[in-house]
Amino acid sequence: MIKVGIIGAGISGLFIANLFKKNPNYLVTIYEKKSTVALEEGYGVQLSVNSIKLLNQIGFTKLQPNEKFTPEKINFYSDKNLNKICELNISAFNTEDCKYTTLKRSTLINFLKRDLEEIIKTGYDISQIEQENKKIKLFFENNEIKECDYLIISDGVFSKSKNIISKKQTPPKYNNTLAIRGVVDKFPENIDKKNISLFLGSNFHQVVYPINSNGDLNFIAIMKYPLSPNEQNRLQLFNENSFIKKVLDKVPQTMKVVSNNLNSIKIFPVFVSDNFYKIRNNKIHLIGDAFFAFPPSFAQGASQSIEGAYELFINIQNKTENNFFKNRVKKTKMVNMRSKLNQFAFHLSNPVSTILRNLFLKRLVKNRKFLESYLGKIYNN
Repeated sequence: MIKVGIIGAGISGLFIANLFKKNPNYLVTIYEKKSTVALEEGYGVQLSVNSIKLLNQIGFTKLQPNEKFTPEKINFYSDKNLNKICELNISAFNTEDCKYTTLKRSTLINFLKRDLEEIIKTGYDISQIEQENKKIKLFFENNEIKECDYLIISDGVFSKSKNIISKKQTPPKYNNTLAIRGVVDKFPENIDKKNISLFLGSNFHQVVYPINSNGDLNFIAIMKYPLSPNEQNRLQLFNENSFIKKVLDKVPQTMKVVSNNLNSIKIFPVFVSDNFYKIRNNKIHLIGDAFFAFPPSFAQGASQSIEGAYELFINIQNKTENNFFKNRVKKTKMVNMRSKLNQFAFHLSNPVSTILRNLFLKRLVKNRKFLESYLGKIYNN
């Protein structure tokens, strides 16, 4: 029996655990430092067809229809006057069983952990990792010691496990942006509520989309916001009412009807990866945000976590672990480039540049060859 240890019970860790659990040759255990698996009840995620295809392998099609939503397009709007710029038909990449899907993050997490309760160990905070002979020894803050044949690190952008192994060689960097998340109560009447709405502004963009068939709307905005190193590290700052008010006051006036009617508001600094870290031991691997964290402007965070986890599982199962890092870096670079380009284009502030961008957008969303290259190379596994 091959023992697999997974650090972190996020999307990537839970998904790969489901894959290993289906194979009787593996004994898998998830170690989560928190006392419970984080759900973040109201917040949404977007899943493109590349990840839906993989989720279907573990029964995603059985999820209740009212627990998810399948938008057909992305509507682009100007946040100055709420005029529609153009629309992108994302359903063009759908198949009968694999459709672009939005849902609550908690719904996805609950689906992923439904058959894993007995293998998730909470309250296990890693303190040391040792590699002795062919076994990997894990030391936890609760003084327990565990051994495994494979170690999969999926504990997020601030991965403690990655820091232990790399000795903090590749720390994430602040992206000079804040993310504002919430659930929308009130929305402008002239905006399409049954699809994804993307509002473009000066150093600011926001996305609103339905997360189930009941019409509940998820809100996320990305705002350019310089922070000092001290502010970046002072986590309590982002929970202070005075700071939240200061940030929301900077939301464009035309979108106040949305920002003034948010529930479960959460503001956090966006940290991204600056480089890749290759672990020399081919029995230890990084996935999800621990592998690489993107700017959140291409809606691929969750999908790439799922896709990367699947690739690693296949490589371990086929004993081709050495191929994983090289292939994952190649796909990750593609997504990262598009994420950076999107953020740059979405945040243009010069009036002339904005006009030119909007003209290009109107053409590009209808250009099949461009869409197959820009989106198809990402959405198609």
